[in-house]
Amino acid sequence: MEFDWSPEDQAYRAELRAFIAATLPQSWAEISQEGPGGAAQVAYSEEFCAELARQGWLTQHWPEAYGGKDASSWRHAVVSEEMWGNAEPRGPRYMTVNWVGPSIMHFGTEEQKALHLPRIARGEEVWCQGFSEPEAGSDLAALRTLAIRDGDEYVINGSKIWTSYVNHAHYCFLIVRTDPESKGRRGISALLLPMDLPGIELREIPGLLGKKYFHEVFFRDVRAPVSCRLGPEHEGWEVVTYTLAYERVGAAHYERAERVLDTLAEAARKRGLLEDPSILERLGQARAAVEASRLLTHRVIDLREKGSRPTPDTNIARVAGTWAVRAVGDLVHELHGAAALAYDTEADGYYRLSQWAGVASGTTEVQLNLIASHQLRLPRE
Repeated sequence: MEFDWSPEDQAYRAELRAFIAATLPQSWAEISQEGPGGAAQVAYSEEFCAELARQGWLTQHWPEAYGGKDASSWRHAVVSEEMWGNAEPRGPRYMTVNWVGPSIMHFGTEEQKALHLPRIARGEEVWCQGFSEPEAGSDLAALRTLAIRDGDEYVINGSKIWTSYVNHAHYCFLIVRTDPESKGRRGISALLLPMDLPGIELREIPGLLGKKYFHEVFFRDVRAPVSCRLGPEHEGWEVVTYTLAYERVGAAHYERAERVLDTLAEAARKRGLLEDPSILERLGQARAAVEASRLLTHRVIDLREKGSRPTPDTNIARVAGTWAVRAVGDLVHELHGAAALAYDTEADGYYRLSQWAGVASGTTEVQLNLIASHQLRLPRE
């Protein structure tokens, strides 16, 4: 693996940083505190992504045939790092660019590609993810939401939980069980579900992360056309694994963690806390965790650029990212004290996000189980 960025990528990063600095409004720090579901954050992401698209940067890593520029995975990694380092102004559209679009390219019909990919490439569509369930969580193979075929339609009943952006979404990337007699990974299908269908109900989940952050979604006799299915019927597990490989390293959380850590170190210096060896040790440990996360994520990107199929390296990078975010989040709380719990402050916002890090995109515990079974080949019992 080559550790140096090419001169072209370095120049692009400098250009992108200048663009971000010139484009983000002065109120961005306040807007970004809303997190997923906040109206101002979602609205601004549409404006920002439209400008990124005009620059040719939003989907540059996509094939040219689908609105991209055939740019490398490394060029997309530069975008991800700079976006997450600035509290992700793409908002929900980072999901569509990172894994919804590529999944549609890989598994979609020509009609599905024509409907969704141009709109995603322009930054217009908002999607949510319908994976986790109250009784399944990150164990997707245990899902119970049913989509029973009735002629040219599926009748959907069930619920999903911990769903972000659903209150603004045009579509849901929904995983369902289309064979009611099946168990585990068999009999599962993926649906590109329009969110304006009758029978869909949302319920906000209040909690630590703030207002409108997560919702529970209920499906009661929702009738969806069979044409919205992505991939073959009952064979959706392949879609799931392909999608998750992109999702789990799509967010460069280590970049934001690094910038927060730099701010913390400077604040500690001004307060004279760097005279305390224990504080220096904690800062060093957090820095090491951030750099480990960066390295392991770059390894996955390197494998992807070389055309490798998804490997357990994705799960390892995901766990390392969680540990890095948690390490910095704990330091935020320790160094800021009670001020880190003052709602809508930068410290509070990052601390809340750090608590969420081990849940989103599959819990850390599930990732560790996957590493144990697929990488270390350990027995289940």
